[in-house]
Amino acid sequence: MKIAVVYYSFDGNCALVAEEIKAQCNADLIRLCTKDEKKRGKLASMFWGGGMVLFRKNPPLKPYTFDPSAYDLIIFGAPVWAGHPAPPVRTFLSETGIAGKKTALFVCHGGGMGSALKKFQALLAGNDIIGGIDFEEPSRGNGADKAACEELKQKIANWVKGFSG
Repeated sequence: MKIAVVYYSFDGNCALVAEEIKAQCNADLIRLCTKDEKKRGKLASMFWGGGMVLFRKNPPLKPYTFDPSAYDLIIFGAPVWAGHPAPPVRTFLSETGIAGKKTALFVCHGGGMGSALKKFQALLAGNDIIGGIDFEEPSRGNGADKAACEELKQKIANWVKGFSG
């Protein structure tokens, strides 16, 4: 089965999960990047991201290449911003108009997922969503904390084994 992982990562958490999924499923990675890659402090980032969610703005993305017809399964990943999947993923979905595909979803958050997975599913109406999972602060599993690293890898392995064949 040919798998793609399409994700946006603001602070590296979703990138960490996407890289591990790639390793476990031999997937292709498509990282979405906004044209505005300005570095902001934590508070300014919260206002910037929260404002995009609140005002339903789709931030412009840097150019990417993606052909959904080349994949049997597309896994989408996004950080949670104000209880929603981050707007850059919404931009991607509105640009590509993906429909009728087998999909799976993951979100990364710092403890406030809310209904982000349900909102993510709504963005993918018309697709076969075969799974969704959340990761709370996955970067804890990146670095010196070997137990947290193994726990993250195992959680991902348990999730992907159900659909990666």
